[in-house]
Formats: sequence, structure tokens, C-alpha cells
Amino acid sequence: MTQDPPLPLAPAPAPVEAVDARFLQSLVGFNARMAALKIIGQFVPRMAQFGLRVVDFSILSLIHHNPGVTSRQLCDALNLLPPNLVGKIGALERRGLLQRRPHPLDGRAQSLLLTAEGQALMREAESAASQLEDEAAQALSAAERRTLIRLLQKIHGS
Repeated sequence: MTQDPPLPLAPAPAPVEAVDARFLQSLVGFNARMAALKIIGQFVPRMAQFGLRVVDFSILSLIHHNPGVTSRQLCDALNLLPPNLVGKIGALERRGLLQRRPHPLDGRAQSLLLTAEGQALMREAESAASQLEDEAAQALSAAERRTLIRLLQKIHGS
């Protein structure tokens, strides 16, 4: 058995002076993800002062603006699997931020409501989130911001 001689190595490419990201920058998903990463990177520490993660904030915000919403409705609105929501609801309930009550029309479901403490927390947390959004979108006019939100919603189907 004879061994083939090793292939010659290709010459090393010239050093990259500037990264060409034009293709990625032409993709909606890439741009949406980069914008989301920038905002979430600022959102996470701001919500930490309230002891909230992104999903906790989203859950509490929906309950805040929809008192009596059910877990099923939350799952649908946030694209969450029911088993993932159960633990979150329990943790937020143990913190005294929300409570469960029997649903007035469906005996199998429970209505979710914020406690007074949860309402106060969400007023502060939503104010902080709005301030962050204003800062993050400061390069956009009010009309551009509305258009961006409308177009993103068109893509994700809300």
C-alpha cells in the first residue's frame, strides 16, 4: 500500500481589512435579530432591578393590560408552551405579583390578575421599558418608529 504525497497547501488569503457583511445586511431576519440583540442587551439589566426576566415582563404586562386573561391566552399571545408557562405563573404568584381566580365562564380555566404589588411593579417596569424604547429608537422619527413596528408585526403575524 503506497501513500500519496501530501497535497500542497493553498496560499494563505490576504488579511481582511474590512468585513463584507452586505449579504447579511440585506436579510430582514439578520437586521431584526441585530436590533433585538441591542435592545434586549439593555432591557435585561433594566428589568433586573425589578427582578424580572424578559418573559416575566411579557407575562405580567399582558396580565396587567388584560385582567382575567387565562394561561391558554397567554401561551397563544407569547408563543409559549403550556408546561413552560406553568412554572413562570407559579413563581410570579409566589412573589405575590399575581393571583389566580376561577374563570367566570370556564370551570376548567383560571383567570389571572395582578395583585396591588404586581400592578405597582408593572407601572414602574413598563415606564422603564418605554424609556428604553425611546432611547433605542432615538435615530427614528415617530412616524418611522410606527412604520417599523407595523412592518415587523406584519412579518411575525400579530
